[in-house]
Amino acid sequence: MTGNGAAAPRPAAAHEALLALFEDRGYARVEPPVLQPVEPFLELSGEDIRRRIFITQDGAGAELCLRPEYTIPVGRHHRAVADGQAADYSYLGPVFRLRAAEPDEFHQAGIESIGRTDVPAADAEILGLALDGLDRLGRRDLQVRLGDMGLITALLDALNVQPAAKRRTLRAVAAGRSLDEIAAPVAVDAAHAGLLSAIQGQDPQGVRAFVEDVLAIAGISRVGGRTAGEIAERFLAKAAAHAEGGAGLGARAREVLDAYLALTGDPDAAALAARDLARRAGLDDPRLDAALALFEERNGFIAARGLPLERFMFTGSFARNLDYYTGFIFEVAEEAGAKPLVGGGRYDGLLQHLGSRDALPAVGCSFWLERLEGVR
Repeated sequence: MTGNGAAAPRPAAAHEALLALFEDRGYARVEPPVLQPVEPFLELSGEDIRRRIFITQDGAGAELCLRPEYTIPVGRHHRAVADGQAADYSYLGPVFRLRAAEPDEFHQAGIESIGRTDVPAADAEILGLALDGLDRLGRRDLQVRLGDMGLITALLDALNVQPAAKRRTLRAVAAGRSLDEIAAPVAVDAAHAGLLSAIQGQDPQGVRAFVEDVLAIAGISRVGGRTAGEIAERFLAKAAAHAEGGAGLGARAREVLDAYLALTGDPDAAALAARDLARRAGLDDPRLDAALALFEERNGFIAARGLPLERFMFTGSFARNLDYYTGFIFEVAEEAGAKPLVGGGRYDGLLQHLGSRDALPAVGCSFWLERLEGVR
């Protein structure tokens, strides 16, 4: 039974209904290969996915992985067939992640809109289509949570937080960790200063390969549960912090950030509260002004689609644990605190990281079909 008491569609029929909805709205179905090059996931995914990837090799020794999610594979497909252009895609198929108490292979469906320059309208469309998809599966009266990676990034920029401290802050927020360790400067052992200076500014892939070689020579695959790639990233982060004099958040930045992370309420009220926070903190910065204006404009497009904006919840501390998100993010769940049925957001820098000449605007979402009762 669904949350409102109506019978859920049979799995095959539900899949067909969902794909038909996507295609009716202009999202052409694609099915990227299950085997994908591992590097983009190691470089662009969050820690949660990086440590759950199934890795293998081809005959030439190149590292591949089983597709752990669809956004990067769809981005690679777009580069191959329509790089630099606008296109909308849908998908439905298996993904693979190491999971302790759940199946390692499960199905996801979703949509990706790449190249649209009407950013707030595209954000609202993806959210609306996510809710329409859930409605088609018989799921209604759900909790919608919104966040904005672009807004918190602009706030950190307006506070002049140094790049290494900014990266550490964003990752801590996404992981739900305390900011206490970031508020203070990074302590660097004098014995390591030379190594960190040598690593600073080096190609991340080269640093990762070096760490992997050292561990392989020692016969070690993991240290403290971290892979060689994760250890390399920590070296790079410390090197960047070392180059910045070990800069942390600082007392003023921490105070303003704590106030932002505490923001919660309907999106219109949250936008007003965020503007008031910027005013009280004396933050006159065009990047922050632009992020706030985009937040407000997006709210207008969401409301214009007939969606009940006043029933949605914006949370300043909500952040996605995938490194490529750059703006609007959302999750839809049965209730507050429950695992999301749908999640997604904006990732404007991903296509350029995958090799596109220009940064293409992009936004999308994924449906966790295994969490939708009666749908597998």
